[in-house]
Amino acid sequence: MLTKLKFFVFPFAFWIAYVLGLIAVTELLIARNSTNRSEQRIMRTLAASFVAIGIVILAALALGLGDGTTLGLYLKTVANLGSLLPSVLLAYYIYRYRYLELIIEESLIVATFAAVVLTIYIYGIRTIGDWMTSRYGVRQGVVEALLILGLTLVAAPMRRGLERRFHRLFEREAALYREVVARISSHAGQYKQLPELLHFVEERTTEALGLRRVRIFVNRHATVDEAERDKPIDDAGGAIEPWVEEVLTISQRNGWSPVEDDPLLVAQGFQIAYPLRREDCIAGVLLIEGSPRSLTSDARAVLEVLAGQVAIAIEDCRLVEENVRLERRVADGERLAALGQMAATVAHEVKNPLSAIKSIAQVMREDQGLGVEYARDLSLIVGETDRLSQSVTQLLSFARKEVAEEVPLKIGELIRSAVGLFKANAEERRIKLEIRIEADDELAGTAVAAVRDALSNLVLNALQATPAGGEVIVTARRNGTNLCIVVEDSGSGIPSEFRQRIWEPFFTTKQRGTGLGLAIVRKRMEEAGGSARLAGSLNGGGARFELRVPLQAR
Repeated sequence: MLTKLKFFVFPFAFWIAYVLGLIAVTELLIARNSTNRSEQRIMRTLAASFVAIGIVILAALALGLGDGTTLGLYLKTVANLGSLLPSVLLAYYIYRYRYLELIIEESLIVATFAAVVLTIYIYGIRTIGDWMTSRYGVRQGVVEALLILGLTLVAAPMRRGLERRFHRLFEREAALYREVVARISSHAGQYKQLPELLHFVEERTTEALGLRRVRIFVNRHATVDEAERDKPIDDAGGAIEPWVEEVLTISQRNGWSPVEDDPLLVAQGFQIAYPLRREDCIAGVLLIEGSPRSLTSDARAVLEVLAGQVAIAIEDCRLVEENVRLERRVADGERLAALGQMAATVAHEVKNPLSAIKSIAQVMREDQGLGVEYARDLSLIVGETDRLSQSVTQLLSFARKEVAEEVPLKIGELIRSAVGLFKANAEERRIKLEIRIEADDELAGTAVAAVRDALSNLVLNALQATPAGGEVIVTARRNGTNLCIVVEDSGSGIPSEFRQRIWEPFFTTKQRGTGLGLAIVRKRMEEAGGSARLAGSLNGGGARFELRVPLQAR
C-alpha cells in the first residue's frame, strides 16, 4: 500500500504529524494551567509521546528516511507501533490513579493484547512468510494467511492469560482500595468511631502494601475546649509532637505535594508524608515507613488516593460533629433561658422577705432583754439571711441577660479592685493572695463588667477551696490579641469525673453552694466574646482557671 499509493502517503503523514503536534501543544497548555502536579506530569508525558510519534511518522513515511535499508524498516515498524503508545500511556495513568477500575483493567488488557498481536504479526508472521517464499518458493501470502489463522486460534487463550496476569496485578491494591473505601463509607459521620477507622486504615494498608509502619495524625477540630482546636492529634486522640506541623508546612510550600526523605521525617523513622487535604481544609497527615522495594510507583499511587479518601472521611465526621455541637449549644441556650427566667422569679419572690427577716433579727439583737438570751440565735439568723441573700444575688446575676457597660479601665486597676474585695477574707484564713500583672492594656465596655463578675466568682471559689496557709495567685498577661487572666489555687483540685460538669448550672459539690458560680463565669465571658476554661495545673495540685477576652472587645 505504501508503495502503490505513495503519492497519498506524503500529505497524509504531514497531516498526522500536524494533528499530533496540535494535541501535544494542547496537553502542554493544560499542564501549564493545572495546579495538580500529578496531572501536570501526565499531560507532559503524553505531549512528549505525541511529539515523538509525529517525528517518527514524518521521518519514516513522509521523508522516506532509510528507504531500502534495515533502518527504514525499523522506523516504519516503530511508526506503526507508536500509534498504540498514547493509548497505553492513558491506560497506565488511569490505572495508576484508580479512575473507574473495571474500565481501566479492560483497557489495559485490550491495549496489551493489541500490542502483542501486532508485534507477533510484524516480527513473526511476516518474517516467516517472507523466508518461506524466498527459500522454498511458496506462494506469497499463503504462509502468512495460515499463520494468521493459527494466531486467531490461540488469540482467546492468550487473552485469558493476559486477563489472569492483570487481575493479579489489580487484585492486591484494588482489594485494599475497595475495603478501605467501604469501611470509610460505613463510618461516615461517626466522629466517635473515627480513631477506630483510622487504626483500621493503618493496619490494613501496612499489611496489604508490605510496609513497615503507617501512622495517621489528625488536626483537632471540634473539641469542648476552644483553645485546643486545630492542634494536631494522633489517631488515638492524644496530642502529638510539633514536628508534624513542620512537615505540613514543608508540604504546603511545595504545593501540598508528598514530603519524601526529608531529614525531619527520617529522624522520626518515616520516609514519606502525604497531607490529608480536602479542598482548602487540611485534615492531617499520613506518614509512611517502608523499604524501597515496597514503595513502588503503584504503591505510592494507592497511598495518594487513600490519603484523599481518609481526608474526606475526617471532614465528613467534622461536619457532623459541628452540627451536633451547634444543636447542643442551641438546646443549652434554650434550657439556660428557661432556668434563668425561673431563677429571676424565685429570686424576686425571696429577696424582699429575706430583707425583712434580717431587719427584724437585727432589731431584736439590739434589744437588751432579748439580746442576752437569744444573741447566738439572732446572729445565726442574720448570717444565714446574708448567705441566702448572696445566693439570690447569684440567681439574679445568672438570669440577667446583659451585663451593664462600665467605664474603661486598665487591666491592672480592674484586677486589683476585684481581688481587693477578698483580701480581708484571705488574711482571716491565713491564705496568701498574690496578684501578678504582666500586661496593663485597657479594657472597655462590656469586657470590664464581664471580667469583674467572672474574676470575682473564680477568686471566691479559689479561696473556699484553699486550706489555711495556702495561696491563690491571679496572673494577667497578654496572649496575642487576647487578655489571659489565670486564677490558680493550692487546694485539692477538681476530680477528673467532675471536669466536664463543673460548668453546668446548679451543679455543685458543696453542701451550701448554688452551683452557679462557674456557670456565671462562662456566661459572662461568652457575652464579652471571650472564653473560660479549666487548664492543667502547673504545680501538680489545685485548680487552674483561664479567662480569655479580646483586647479590642467593646
